[in-house]
Parts: sequence; structure tokens; C-alpha cells
Amino acid sequence: MQNFGINEMPQAAKKIADDIRKRISVSPRVGVILGSGWGGIASALDNPCRVPYSELDGMPACGVAGHAGNFVFGKIGNIGVAAVQGRFHLYEGKSEAHAVLPLRILFELGARTVILTNAAGGLNPNFSIGDLMILDDHINFTCRNPLIGLQPTPEFPERFVDMTEVYDKSLREIIFEECGKLSVPAHFGTYMQVLGPSYETPAEIRAFRTLGADAVGMSTVVEAIYARYLGMKVAAISNITNLAAGLSAEKLAHADVLQESNRREPALTKLMRAILARAQ
Repeated sequence: MQNFGINEMPQAAKKIADDIRKRISVSPRVGVILGSGWGGIASALDNPCRVPYSELDGMPACGVAGHAGNFVFGKIGNIGVAAVQGRFHLYEGKSEAHAVLPLRILFELGARTVILTNAAGGLNPNFSIGDLMILDDHINFTCRNPLIGLQPTPEFPERFVDMTEVYDKSLREIIFEECGKLSVPAHFGTYMQVLGPSYETPAEIRAFRTLGADAVGMSTVVEAIYARYLGMKVAAISNITNLAAGLSAEKLAHADVLQESNRREPALTKLMRAILARAQ
């Protein structure tokens, strides 16, 4: 794995993007980072072109089950789309620079809108397994931030990035409308990213609910922060695959999360195609 800091990462991303550009014929306007259960959208793109991470010099390998480790390029209608099958998590020991590397590659390829997806545990008592949560805010509980140490540049001079509205209102409305058309139960809510990899304790879940979290997971927020630094339009969707610790009699296991994610994949793929057709 290539080691680089947050200030060296853009150059590494540009080099990887240049390599990808030689292999594809699509100029992506929209990027989507695919969490557990969302991977099917990659094969649902029109004329998909798959570029494995393993073929890209300087690209780290994915180390988590359910993350294939590919970029997939194609179109939905006239919109060029880049799908990321495999993100890098802080709990793997990856740095913040690695966590946002795929996002920066999408930016270098021309994407200015990104949709982040994940599988999450539900805290809100109104949520059920199989529901979706459209993020309208977040809580960063990782104590990590991808902007720490970042030096201002002429292209990106602002170090203190405004977080008043991370998740674009128009994109949120599009997602909610498309969920309604397909009868997919959906809610708006606040997502909390924790560091992981251990699941939360019941006491932590009670504390997180008091803080205002509706769902909890181990990704997404760090990426959203960096996307806003880049000036990208951001949306994010959580697939509620389990109830958080202490809210059911079931113990938590990653295999169960993957099972529920895979069960929902066909419906989520159909939904994401409809969303991407309108997301610009």
C-alpha cells in the first residue's frame, strides 16, 4: 500500500485518475460510493466498464468483506456515472487520506456530485430493518477529520469548511420522491460515524440517541466532509440492516449485516438507477 499524507494524496489521486482515463470512454458527472448491499448498481449501469483496484498503481486493496475493489464506469441515460465498489475504513488502520482517496479520484475524473451509501444500525424507534434513512445531518464521533493538516492551495484556499448543510437539499428531495414511487420506506435523519471496528454497547447507543443520532455506522461522514471541501454536491443514504445494540434481543455480527444487505440489493439497485437518472 502506498503511503501518503493528506497533502500528497491529491497528486496520487491525479495519477490514478490519469491511468483510469486511458481505459474508459465515459466522463463521469456523478459518482456513487457503494456500501454493503448497494454493489448491484455497478452492473446495472449501461455499458459498464470495470477497472479493478489491483490494476491501478498506487491504489490500496480493499480489506473488508462486501467491498469488491473496483471502479465501474457507465451511463444511466445521458449521465456518466462512476461507481466505487470498495471504500477504505479507518478501522482497517487506513489513514484519513486513504479513506477519501476514491472520492478525490472521482473528482479528478470530473464528478461534481457524489452519493454516499452505507449499511447502518437503526437507533430511531420509528425505524425498521429494511428502511432507508436519507441523511440530512451527521455527527462525527470518530475524532478524526480528513482536513486536519491540510494546507490551503490556490484551488482550495478555505481550510475552515462550512458544514451548515452538508447534504444537498435538492438531492435529498429527489431520493425521497424516488423512494415513494417504488414504495421503499424512507426517513430523513442524522447519521453518526464511529471509529469501529467493534460494535457499540447498549450504553453507547443510549448516549448516541441522546446526542440526536438516528443511525450509526463506520463510514460516510469523513467522505462527506472531504466532498464538501472539494465543493461537491453530496447526498447520502443508509440502509438500516439491523437495530443497534440493546434495541433487540439479537447480537450483532457483520455476517448478518451482509445477509440483510444482500437481501435488499435488487430493490436498492432499482432505486439507485432512478436516483442517478436525476442526480446532477
